[in-house]
Amino acid sequence: MSNITIIKVSIEEIAQLQKIGATTFSETFSEFNTPENLNKYLEESFSLKKLSSEVNNANSEFYLALHDAYPIGYLKVNFGSSQTELKDNKALEIERIYVLKQYQGKDAGKLLYQKALAIANQCKVEYIWLGVWEKNTRAINFYKKNGFVTFDTHIFKLGNEEQTDFMMKLKLVNVHE
Repeated sequence: MSNITIIKVSIEEIAQLQKIGATTFSETFSEFNTPENLNKYLEESFSLKKLSSEVNNANSEFYLALHDAYPIGYLKVNFGSSQTELKDNKALEIERIYVLKQYQGKDAGKLLYQKALAIANQCKVEYIWLGVWEKNTRAINFYKKNGFVTFDTHIFKLGNEEQTDFMMKLKLVNVHE
């Protein structure tokens, strides 16, 4: 699909980020979770206050995928102490890559992933890591196809339910050349 651009999110795009974040998360997980747990998570994770704090955090970056200026997906990466688990200065965490269902398989996810790779290479980190829900086989298969391997699990709390995420990593080669 042509006409997809990737832009770094600034505070001016916070409302767009909030909308695309809540919409894509709901599309991805609503059929597997209770409305109460889903709504609690959305209220906590996608409040304007929380997103503004994250956008203003020097160790986190958000990027929007736009199709003809319309947000269709987004990426969040974390460095150093802003990583959710490992907090390793030699690593980059991909915390989120989400794309609207109608645009999945049309290069938006791939372009966001390539942006994360470019950032990791620019920062000369040794590896990229992420957590992915054990039941999200589409995402797991995408990451495996791209060389990620599972190295651990962790608990992701969605409302009052604990879910298991696979922690996956990709060792980068030639990062210091």
